[in-house]
Amino acid sequence: MKIKQRHGWDLSTSEAKAIQEELRTYVITEDKFEEPIKYVAGVDMGFEENGKISRAAVAVLSFPDLRLQEQSIAKRETSFPYIPGFLSFREIPAVIDALEKINKIPDIILCDGQGIAHPRRMGIASHLGVILDMPTIGVAKSWLIGDYKEVSQAKGSWQPLIHNNETIGAVLRTRSNVKPLYVSSGHRISLPTAIDYVLRCTPKYRLPETTRIADKLASNR
Repeated sequence: MKIKQRHGWDLSTSEAKAIQEELRTYVITEDKFEEPIKYVAGVDMGFEENGKISRAAVAVLSFPDLRLQEQSIAKRETSFPYIPGFLSFREIPAVIDALEKINKIPDIILCDGQGIAHPRRMGIASHLGVILDMPTIGVAKSWLIGDYKEVSQAKGSWQPLIHNNETIGAVLRTRSNVKPLYVSSGHRISLPTAIDYVLRCTPKYRLPETTRIADKLASNR
Protein backbone atom coordinates (compact mmCIF):
# COMPACT_ATOMS: atom_id res chain seq x y z
CA MET A 1 0.00 0.00 0.00
CA LYS A 2 1.64 3.24 -1.16
CA ILE A 3 0.83 6.35 0.85
CA LYS A 4 1.42 9.96 -0.15
CA GLN A 5 1.87 12.03 2.99
CA ARG A 6 0.35 15.49 3.16
CA HIS A 7 2.76 17.07 5.63
CA GLY A 8 5.88 16.47 7.66
CA TRP A 9 5.97 15.20 11.25
CA ASP A 10 8.80 17.22 12.82
CA LEU A 11 6.45 19.85 14.18
CA SER A 12 5.84 22.20 17.08
CA THR A 13 2.49 22.12 18.85
CA SER A 14 1.43 25.35 17.15
CA GLU A 15 2.33 23.91 13.74
CA ALA A 16 0.42 20.71 14.54
CA LYS A 17 -2.64 22.71 15.56
CA ALA A 18 -2.51 24.69 12.30
CA ILE A 19 -2.41 21.42 10.34
CA GLN A 20 -5.43 20.13 12.26
CA GLU A 21 -7.36 23.31 11.50
CA GLU A 22 -6.49 22.98 7.80
CA LEU A 23 -7.18 19.27 7.44
CA ARG A 24 -10.54 19.46 9.23
CA THR A 25 -11.89 21.31 6.19
CA TYR A 26 -11.31 18.17 4.10
CA VAL A 27 -13.16 15.77 6.40
CA ILE A 28 -16.28 14.22 4.85
CA THR A 29 -18.90 12.84 7.25
CA GLU A 30 -21.10 11.32 4.54
CA ASP A 31 -20.88 7.85 3.00
CA LYS A 32 -18.39 8.10 0.15
CA PHE A 33 -17.43 4.50 -0.55
CA GLU A 34 -18.58 1.57 -2.63
CA GLU A 35 -20.24 -1.55 -1.28
CA PRO A 36 -20.03 -4.47 -0.84
CA ILE A 37 -17.19 -4.21 1.64
CA LYS A 38 -14.64 -7.02 1.23
CA TYR A 39 -11.97 -6.07 3.76
CA VAL A 40 -11.94 -4.13 7.01
CA ALA A 41 -8.81 -3.23 8.94
CA GLY A 42 -7.92 -2.22 12.45
CA VAL A 43 -4.98 -0.07 13.50
CA ASP A 44 -3.61 0.28 17.00
CA MET A 45 -0.50 1.50 18.77
CA GLY A 46 1.84 0.32 21.48
CA PHE A 47 5.06 1.78 22.80
CA GLU A 48 8.36 0.30 23.88
CA GLU A 49 11.28 1.58 25.97
CA ASN A 50 9.10 3.93 28.01
CA GLY A 51 7.57 5.50 24.93
CA LYS A 52 10.78 6.02 22.97
CA ILE A 53 9.77 3.48 20.32
CA SER A 54 6.37 3.50 18.61
CA ARG A 55 4.95 0.10 17.66
CA ALA A 56 2.07 0.22 15.17
CA ALA A 57 -0.04 -2.75 14.14
CA VAL A 58 -2.46 -3.29 11.28
CA ALA A 59 -4.84 -6.24 10.99
CA VAL A 60 -6.82 -6.81 7.78
CA LEU A 61 -9.91 -9.01 8.06
CA SER A 62 -12.30 -10.30 5.45
CA PHE A 63 -15.84 -8.99 5.75
CA PRO A 64 -18.39 -10.01 6.87
CA ASP A 65 -16.84 -13.24 8.23
CA LEU A 66 -14.06 -11.32 10.05
CA ARG A 67 -11.26 -13.75 9.36
CA LEU A 68 -7.70 -12.47 9.62
CA GLN A 69 -6.17 -12.13 6.15
CA GLU A 70 -3.04 -10.09 6.73
CA GLN A 71 -1.18 -8.32 9.49
CA SER A 72 1.82 -6.06 9.81
CA ILE A 73 3.88 -4.38 12.51
CA ALA A 74 6.16 -1.38 12.21
CA LYS A 75 8.46 0.25 14.72
CA ARG A 76 10.11 3.64 14.66
CA GLU A 77 11.52 6.19 17.05
CA THR A 78 8.75 8.28 18.63
CA SER A 79 9.16 11.84 17.36
CA PHE A 80 6.27 13.74 18.96
CA PRO A 81 5.54 14.10 22.70
CA TYR A 82 2.43 12.82 24.44
CA ILE A 83 0.03 15.78 24.34
CA PRO A 84 -3.74 15.19 24.63
CA GLY A 85 -5.48 16.39 21.48
CA PHE A 86 -2.38 15.80 19.34
CA LEU A 87 -1.94 12.03 19.64
CA SER A 88 -2.26 11.48 15.89
CA PHE A 89 1.06 13.27 15.36
CA ARG A 90 2.67 10.84 17.78
CA GLU A 91 1.07 7.72 16.31
CA ILE A 92 0.39 8.11 12.59
CA PRO A 93 4.00 7.97 11.33
CA ALA A 94 4.39 4.38 12.58
CA VAL A 95 0.84 3.52 11.45
CA ILE A 96 1.74 4.63 7.93
CA ASP A 97 4.85 2.45 8.05
CA ALA A 98 2.68 -0.54 8.99
CA LEU A 99 0.06 0.21 6.34
CA GLU A 100 2.73 0.42 3.64
CA LYS A 101 3.62 -3.22 4.35
CA ILE A 102 0.19 -4.66 3.58
CA ASN A 103 -0.96 -5.93 0.19
CA LYS A 104 -4.70 -6.32 0.78
CA ILE A 105 -6.18 -2.82 0.70
CA PRO A 106 -9.01 -2.43 3.23
CA ASP A 107 -12.29 -0.79 2.29
CA ILE A 108 -12.77 0.67 5.78
CA ILE A 109 -10.24 1.24 8.57
CA LEU A 110 -11.30 1.21 12.23
CA CYS A 111 -8.91 3.19 14.42
CA ASP A 112 -8.35 2.82 18.13
CA GLY A 113 -9.07 6.47 18.90
CA GLN A 114 -11.28 9.39 18.00
CA GLY A 115 -12.56 10.58 14.65
CA ILE A 116 -14.32 13.95 14.72
CA ALA A 117 -15.07 13.50 18.45
CA HIS A 118 -12.13 15.80 19.10
CA PRO A 119 -11.82 19.47 20.12
CA ARG A 120 -10.74 20.42 16.59
CA ARG A 121 -12.63 17.53 14.90
CA MET A 122 -9.32 15.93 13.95
CA GLY A 123 -8.69 12.78 15.95
CA ILE A 124 -6.47 10.03 14.60
CA ALA A 125 -9.24 8.42 12.49
CA SER A 126 -10.04 11.69 10.73
CA HIS A 127 -6.38 12.63 10.35
CA LEU A 128 -5.48 9.23 8.91
CA GLY A 129 -8.58 9.14 6.73
CA VAL A 130 -7.77 12.47 5.10
CA ILE A 131 -4.14 11.44 4.48
CA LEU A 132 -5.23 8.15 2.91
CA ASP A 133 -8.44 9.50 1.36
CA MET A 134 -10.13 6.35 2.69
CA PRO A 135 -13.19 5.64 4.86
CA THR A 136 -12.18 5.55 8.52
CA ILE A 137 -14.02 5.17 11.83
CA GLY A 138 -12.92 6.30 15.26
CA VAL A 139 -13.56 3.63 17.89
CA ALA A 140 -12.26 4.91 21.21
CA LYS A 141 -12.27 3.07 24.51
CA SER A 142 -12.41 6.26 26.56
CA TRP A 143 -14.24 9.59 26.52
CA LEU A 144 -12.49 12.73 25.30
CA ILE A 145 -15.11 15.47 24.87
CA GLY A 146 -18.87 15.92 24.65
CA ASP A 147 -21.95 15.21 26.71
CA TYR A 148 -24.33 12.28 26.49
CA LYS A 149 -27.21 10.62 28.27
CA GLU A 150 -27.04 7.26 29.98
CA VAL A 151 -26.90 4.38 27.52
CA SER A 152 -29.12 1.33 27.94
CA GLN A 153 -27.26 -1.84 28.94
CA ALA A 154 -28.38 -3.81 25.88
CA LYS A 155 -25.97 -4.42 23.01
CA GLY A 156 -26.61 -2.02 20.14
CA SER A 157 -27.97 0.74 22.37
CA TRP A 158 -26.42 4.15 21.89
CA GLN A 159 -26.74 7.83 22.68
CA PRO A 160 -25.49 10.79 20.66
CA LEU A 161 -22.32 12.49 21.82
CA ILE A 162 -22.88 16.26 21.75
CA HIS A 163 -20.29 19.05 21.78
CA ASN A 164 -21.11 22.72 21.20
CA ASN A 165 -24.62 21.74 20.04
CA GLU A 166 -23.16 19.40 17.39
CA THR A 167 -23.46 15.63 17.26
CA ILE A 168 -19.85 14.49 17.03
CA GLY A 169 -20.29 10.78 17.69
CA ALA A 170 -22.13 8.06 19.53
CA VAL A 171 -21.68 6.31 22.86
CA LEU A 172 -22.31 2.74 21.74
CA ARG A 173 -22.89 -0.41 23.78
CA THR A 174 -21.16 -3.16 21.79
CA ARG A 175 -21.72 -5.81 24.43
CA SER A 176 -24.54 -6.01 26.97
CA ASN A 177 -23.68 -4.82 30.48
CA VAL A 178 -20.15 -3.82 29.44
CA LYS A 179 -18.66 -0.33 29.19
CA PRO A 180 -19.59 1.41 25.93
CA LEU A 181 -17.28 2.60 23.16
CA TYR A 182 -17.06 6.11 21.71
CA VAL A 183 -17.69 5.91 17.98
CA SER A 184 -17.30 8.79 15.55
CA SER A 185 -16.95 9.39 11.85
CA GLY A 186 -13.36 9.53 10.73
CA HIS A 187 -13.59 10.33 7.04
CA ARG A 188 -15.92 9.44 4.16
CA ILE A 189 -18.44 7.69 6.40
CA SER A 190 -21.57 8.87 8.22
CA LEU A 191 -22.22 8.28 11.90
CA PRO A 192 -25.15 5.85 11.35
CA THR A 193 -23.04 3.81 8.92
CA ALA A 194 -20.07 3.90 11.30
CA ILE A 195 -22.25 2.54 14.11
CA ASP A 196 -23.55 -0.19 11.81
CA TYR A 197 -20.09 -1.37 10.78
CA VAL A 198 -18.71 -1.23 14.31
CA LEU A 199 -21.54 -3.50 15.48
CA ARG A 200 -21.07 -5.84 12.54
CA CYS A 201 -17.38 -6.08 13.43
CA THR A 202 -18.16 -6.82 17.10
CA PRO A 203 -19.79 -10.27 17.24
CA LYS A 204 -18.58 -11.28 20.69
CA TYR A 205 -16.30 -8.95 22.61
CA ARG A 206 -16.41 -5.27 23.58
CA LEU A 207 -13.91 -4.26 20.89
CA PRO A 208 -14.38 -4.82 17.17
CA GLU A 209 -12.38 -7.80 15.93
CA THR A 210 -10.31 -5.41 13.80
CA THR A 211 -8.96 -3.35 16.67
CA ARG A 212 -8.99 -6.26 19.13
CA ILE A 213 -6.51 -8.17 16.96
CA ALA A 214 -4.49 -5.04 16.19
CA ASP A 215 -4.35 -4.25 19.91
CA LYS A 216 -2.81 -7.63 20.65
CA LEU A 217 -0.25 -7.15 17.92
CA ALA A 218 0.62 -3.62 19.02
CA SER A 219 0.96 -4.74 22.63
CA ASN A 220 3.04 -7.78 21.66
CA ARG A 221 0.61 -10.10 23.49
